[in-house]
Amino acid sequence: MVVASPNPLKWTKKTKAVGVPTIDLSLKHQDKSTLSKLIVEACQEFGIFKVINHEINSHVVNSLEKDGMDFFAMPSSEKHRAVGPTVPKPFGYGFRNIGNNGDVGDLEYLIVHANIADTRPSSLSETVNDYVGAITDLACELLDLIAEGLWIPEKTIFSKLIRDVQSDSLLRLNHYPQLKNWDPIINVSGERIGFGEHSDPQILTILRSNDVGGLQICTPDGLWLPVQPDPNAFYIMVGDSLQVLTNGRFESVKHRAMANNSLSKARMSTIFFGAPPLNATISPIQEMVSPLNPSLYEPFTWLEYKRAMNASRLSDCRLNLFKRRSGQ
Repeated sequence: MVVASPNPLKWTKKTKAVGVPTIDLSLKHQDKSTLSKLIVEACQEFGIFKVINHEINSHVVNSLEKDGMDFFAMPSSEKHRAVGPTVPKPFGYGFRNIGNNGDVGDLEYLIVHANIADTRPSSLSETVNDYVGAITDLACELLDLIAEGLWIPEKTIFSKLIRDVQSDSLLRLNHYPQLKNWDPIINVSGERIGFGEHSDPQILTILRSNDVGGLQICTPDGLWLPVQPDPNAFYIMVGDSLQVLTNGRFESVKHRAMANNSLSKARMSTIFFGAPPLNATISPIQEMVSPLNPSLYEPFTWLEYKRAMNASRLSDCRLNLFKRRSGQ
């Protein structure tokens, strides 16, 4: 079932009003076809939705949050040494600098590869394994429901890209420390950026945070809307690659995180980026293309898109590089 948003308004492409749908995954036990339809509608109209009753063991989630907080509590020198020197960027610990093109944020973070254990600090290895296994299952379940809701005969057409042993999926922990001092000008304005405006390049993003707010999404008319944290749920966001695979029927959602204004508690978000293998070709699937709805994008590999992403600023619209020219 879909639970009403705390905000009574709804944001759709027609009304441009505001709201984020909450989808109860327990509906799969009663009416799977309705559930898949609701998820497709959420992806089309919002690019983001929240799932409850996801059946991921709370111990798996809480263990990663605890171990992650313990990691960020270590001295800076130990955090930098936590992942071996031979592990390539972007894996490992980082602070403020986001990418190679001048983007910065008010946070520290840890990035590990979902399928390569050597990218993980030893203190987090077991909990990351458990979390990645559970969250990958959730991602693939949602993608299979999306395929069903789109009436695609091959139900694993999206999920098999993430299930592939060469999948380039990532897990990222973002830590936004609590304020040390109260500044009435900064804190009232609330304009400090923790992680700047962007869309996620992968297929699907699954985000969870503790009970400290900060996430904002951008409405079609440019309004930044806060998304209330829910430690017992996951937020699901459409990525650029899924936008291409569905030939623009879904749109990746622009979002950002504001810096933490709490004096008492740090914010930590755990983000799983479900990605295809580096050599996978990303292009609209045939069921999304017709004479009346021609392909909007040139085919590209995931590696090519990553290179475009690494060469651009965080807020750049990288999909413009691969849009098909009119008349082709």
